[in-house]
Amino acid sequence: MSTLLIKRYPNRKLYDTESKQYVTLQGIAELIRGGHEVQVVDHMTDEDLTAVTLTQIIFEQEKKQGGFLPTAVLRGLVQSGGETLNAIRRNLASPLDLLRHVDEEIEHRLQAMINRGELAREEGLRLRDKLLSSSNLWPESLFPSEQEVETVLKQHGIPTRQELDMLYGQLDALSAKLDTLIAENTDEHR
Repeated sequence: MSTLLIKRYPNRKLYDTESKQYVTLQGIAELIRGGHEVQVVDHMTDEDLTAVTLTQIIFEQEKKQGGFLPTAVLRGLVQSGGETLNAIRRNLASPLDLLRHVDEEIEHRLQAMINRGELAREEGLRLRDKLLSSSNLWPESLFPSEQEVETVLKQHGIPTRQELDMLYGQLDALSAKLDTLIAENTDEHR
């Protein structure tokens, strides 16, 4: 898919050059969710406004949905200021901390639905247990298979458990031979 070019005019209107029509921030969000790459440029200066536009989309979604992004993520972005992407990653919550925030958000939203009467308490508890189960937090796809680990170890020249066991066996045999030679040598000198 090619990158869609969106031009922003001085009146702040956004124009999709491919479909030849004006588009809203919501429309751009839908294009992105649909898998399109989007670039937003200033009509007069050709300045790239993509990051600013994406930030506006996130802002609008946060206003409408409340809790669209965990507070820890937003706080991390603010703390990082104009730093590089690596600095942002360092300042954002660790994956385990992020999972905790996701769990808290799930519980908060389910409780709100129960309080509004949109969900029965029992159903909410059952849904919470299902969403917060350890199998959902740690899907198998997060962990490499034994074969994948073995392949990476071989690529880096790290011996496998079997190779180490073989080396230990050879060391034991050499140690036993050395002990025998030392004992024979000691007996000869007596």
